Amino acid sequence: MQPIADVAAELGLSPTEFRPFGGSIGKVPVRIVRERASHPRRGKLILISGMTPTKFGEGKTVTAIGLAMALRAAGKSAVVCLRQPSLGPVFGVKGGAAGGGRATVEPVTEINLGLTGDLHACAEAHNLLSSLIDNQFYFGNEMRLEPTHLLWPRTLDIEDRVLRHIVTGIGGAPRDFARESRFVITPASEVTAILGLAKDYTDLKERLGRILVAWRAKTEPVRARDFQAAGAMAALLRDALEPNLLQANDGTPAIIHGGPFGNIAHGTCSRLAIELGLATADYCVVEAGFATDLGAEKFVNIVTRLGGFSVSAGVLVTTIRALRHHGGVSDDEIDRANPEALRKGLANLEQHVSNLKAFGIEPIIALNRFPGDSEEEVRLVNEFAAAQGVGVAPSSVFSDGAAGGQELAERVIEAAARGRSSRPIYGDDTPVEKAVEMVVTRIYGGAGVTFDKTATEELARLRAAGEASGPVCIAKTQVSLSDDPKVRGRPRGFTPTVRRVSRSSGAGWTVVYLGDIETMPGLPRHPLSEKIDLKADGTIVGLG
Repeated sequence: MQPIADVAAELGLSPTEFRPFGGSIGKVPVRIVRERASHPRRGKLILISGMTPTKFGEGKTVTAIGLAMALRAAGKSAVVCLRQPSLGPVFGVKGGAAGGGRATVEPVTEINLGLTGDLHACAEAHNLLSSLIDNQFYFGNEMRLEPTHLLWPRTLDIEDRVLRHIVTGIGGAPRDFARESRFVITPASEVTAILGLAKDYTDLKERLGRILVAWRAKTEPVRARDFQAAGAMAALLRDALEPNLLQANDGTPAIIHGGPFGNIAHGTCSRLAIELGLATADYCVVEAGFATDLGAEKFVNIVTRLGGFSVSAGVLVTTIRALRHHGGVSDDEIDRANPEALRKGLANLEQHVSNLKAFGIEPIIALNRFPGDSEEEVRLVNEFAAAQGVGVAPSSVFSDGAAGGQELAERVIEAAARGRSSRPIYGDDTPVEKAVEMVVTRIYGGAGVTFDKTATEELARLRAAGEASGPVCIAKTQVSLSDDPKVRGRPRGFTPTVRRVSRSSGAGWTVVYLGDIETMPGLPRHPLSEKIDLKADGTIVGLG
């Protein structure tokens, strides 16, 4: 690895414009980001999204890192911006999130095991507010909070399904009382979403203060600022708000910052990371969580709207295996060539191509290559791209590093040079019901949407309190274009039901739930933690 000072210098940052965090990581002060962002933007934003994901993994992170490396190898200045991995997936199903093969961000071990402690700070700030709420009850509940209308949970960055529904206050002091509560994983905390959206310390405190924690008399909102909590919470988050500067394995600059949930939040790196990347490089490569129906939709309808920037080109990551999956192939047959199934699976890819076009983004299909891909299946993908009028390029950055992304980089440079701008599909003042309907019909391929009685009542209460404005953040399964995780391919004509509505006031959006979304995941029968170990010499293995 290069000294972090050399990586900073490549982005035009002097030694006084970042502070080392160990020998291979740097923290960029918020003041420096704001100064750089105040100048006309230098870079073009390249959004990495994908087709509907499968359990096999399509390689969005690897592709994002490899593309930035390839752009740099082509003589362009480039930076890749990623979310910080959560410990839950690291020890659970997905594993680490720092790339793989010859396209990684380093140091992988530190990145996957907490990095600079930003998510830990989010958890502490979140739980401080939780504690202040219960403290109010202990001292007589002068704020007249209703225990049955508390909205704020506790948080933990480890997957633990037994904490989804808990009872607190059992066996305590006489003034304690038992009540139901719950935990969410730290990326699902609104504090983590706020960290990803705040532009400076003043904005951070204002957003924290707006957090809706309870209802008084069922209709009067109670906020974090009512507990005088925003200042202390912001103090815990002071260093966490500074973007983390790292590097890919070839020295390409990388910014890893923020880690919001991809369902109930926007699922991408922080606003400050993107602003720093756009201010210091020709190309800022940003990975969005999940596929275009979740990650890209939220990025354009929420992040670009709040951040005031635009996408210059979009990369749509796909694999032959994913196309087979969406064509109906079973898991035990997924590695065998099946052109007929792949033809059916292309319908799923077609919806995602259409989605990026709906946002005004020119798509480039990145075909992430695997050894089991047949030439006939690759030919079918190329023919599909030609019929759709979009570019396609193979990607072998996992095995070949920057050289494996050369053609993809060329396609991205050409597309970004055309000067197109992304656009949200609904306006700032669009009612929640209409905004959801537009996303369901235009992006998911559904026929419409219904709101059940509970969701209708929750939305009415939010609207009466002036809390139903701004963009919508739709939470649904990531493994289907519909709200049913069992449905593959490209479903049409379905009508999902909104079963719940909540408000993230600090983040600035209304969360709409289609189906059941768990904000505290559970571990599989054999979690990946079983493969992680510490050797006698202090080396950690099993995180790759």
